[in-house]
Amino acid sequence: MIDDFAENGLLAQAIDGFVAREPQRNMASKVSESIKKQRSLVVEAGTGTGKTFAYLVPALRSDKKVILSTGSKNLQEQLFSKDLPIIKKALNYTGKIALLKGRANYLCLERLYHQYAAAGDLDKDLRVDLVRVKNWSIKTKDGDISKCTTVTEENLIWPILTSTNDNCLGSDCEHYSDCYVIKARKRALNADVVVVNHHLFLADVVVKDTGFGELIPKADVMIFDEAHQLPDLACHYFGEQLTSRQLFDLAKEINLVYRTEVKDMSQLQQCADKLQKCTQDLRIAINQQPPKGNLRFLFNQEAVKKEISYLVDALDFCHEVLLLTVGRSTTLDNCFERINQYNTLLKRFQETNVTGFSYWYESSHNYFVFALTPLSVADKFTELLTQRKGSWIFTSATLSVDNQLDYFTKRLGLTNADSLILESPFDYINQTILCVPRYIPSPNEQGNAEKLANILLPVIEANNGRCFFLCTSYAMMNALAKQFRELTKLPVLVQGETSKVKLLEQFIHTGNALLIATSSFWEGIDVRGDTLSCVIIDKLPFTSPDDPLIKARMEDCQMQGGDAFNDVQLPEAVITLKQGVGRLIRHHNDRGAIIICDNRLVMRPYGATFINSLPPSPRTRDINKVINFLITKS
Repeated sequence: MIDDFAENGLLAQAIDGFVAREPQRNMASKVSESIKKQRSLVVEAGTGTGKTFAYLVPALRSDKKVILSTGSKNLQEQLFSKDLPIIKKALNYTGKIALLKGRANYLCLERLYHQYAAAGDLDKDLRVDLVRVKNWSIKTKDGDISKCTTVTEENLIWPILTSTNDNCLGSDCEHYSDCYVIKARKRALNADVVVVNHHLFLADVVVKDTGFGELIPKADVMIFDEAHQLPDLACHYFGEQLTSRQLFDLAKEINLVYRTEVKDMSQLQQCADKLQKCTQDLRIAINQQPPKGNLRFLFNQEAVKKEISYLVDALDFCHEVLLLTVGRSTTLDNCFERINQYNTLLKRFQETNVTGFSYWYESSHNYFVFALTPLSVADKFTELLTQRKGSWIFTSATLSVDNQLDYFTKRLGLTNADSLILESPFDYINQTILCVPRYIPSPNEQGNAEKLANILLPVIEANNGRCFFLCTSYAMMNALAKQFRELTKLPVLVQGETSKVKLLEQFIHTGNALLIATSSFWEGIDVRGDTLSCVIIDKLPFTSPDDPLIKARMEDCQMQGGDAFNDVQLPEAVITLKQGVGRLIRHHNDRGAIIICDNRLVMRPYGATFINSLPPSPRTRDINKVINFLITKS
């Protein structure tokens, strides 16, 4: 193992510019030991440690079945297409490697043929896209929709032509032997290393719990990169949700079968239309309420209560009609099961007095979500680790709070796991400067976007753009964008005005842009070199105490005698801030400034927890010192 990472080791021989790093070697050694001893391991590996290679090498060396799970599809693709081929070549690894995505990433042939038979139901643009997908379906080998060059991944045709756990017919489907999801699963079963993502992994665990067939095969080694995302994701997946989309899809499906298979039963169209109308009316009623909040509150509103009773009636009507069709269509049989499931869920959501859960809803002008989320998944996760023997490894650059891993390990019940914190090898003392500017407005002060823009403009212009301004809300992002577009001739790019990928391409291509963004740019973005040399954060990223899940976790914490602020809100904010700050230095040649526009960092006692959790940058309150640092070449 040590030889692989040495200055003249196998990696150095196979990779141009490979630099031997002690933290990387330490991590690889610890991962190797955990795999041999079948132990759980939690590793925080600071940016620049080279954690990906540090877990890939021992994983491939182990000759065991390995599942690699990443935080996003982008990282999944990078691991499969870029990192694994490098290590495979360096180690002369001969095992099979497979990529497995969630079912929404694969074309569903059953839904394609159904839609083709009733294409008249689609609008003109979607009919054109349907034909393009049909032509592509003749050529594709794996049905992966990201490889369809004629129809973009964001296209509205895909949700219609891909399956969900709800509507998949499984082995009853007449296209089962050609199913792309099943083929992908077979490749995964035969592979030695399978690359998945956290969403798919957790969805799979939940599906197995309900007794359905699994997608992800059993393995001896489970490795989670970007593991800081797991606790929140696990809470959502171990909970239950009912969405307007599920109800609309059910209505469309019943209608589609009436038009294509069971044409002699006009009641099918009647019950589908009633379900669609009641869902729509409920959505309108919910839109009169705050966009998110507690289900207890929502279900006590007279208008909402009335519409829910109508929705229950619509589901009962669908149940009666579909009872007459049992055995005539596999799709209708599936719809019948879903009606019962949704009815049970609606009843469950109305029993809001059961403790240990957060009951919440979220809505916009075109959708709503009802959700029941457990406040802790520690027991579930401990059970999972006990059931599936082997080595479980969790790693990320942001797991610790104040140099302790307890917050992460307690949330997942990893109390017996080995742990390791590896500092970043970057020279933050010489490469960076951290500033909390003087005279900044307090976070919620009126007109603070205008004041911040005026204070920070000299820094942004002195740096010739090349700056991320990360915001904690859309309102702040939009207000700042308006101000900066009036104040500067530099290109100002704003999240949401085009896709994330295009926005990043524009930022890198222009070379002097200010990019203003919210949550999706706080992590998983890697811009190296001079293109990005200043990261500004509008305020400490505390989640709003009105957020239903955070609120429920805080109430639960207080009931157990804990301190809701220190035990829930503070650690969450520290980890988010570490992610945002981590966008700046991505390479040992990078250099730049971090500006955090929040006096609480220096005025409040808890500010020390944030400072102790961040890299050791020299600190100042003087904007001019930041400007001098940025214009002085090292």
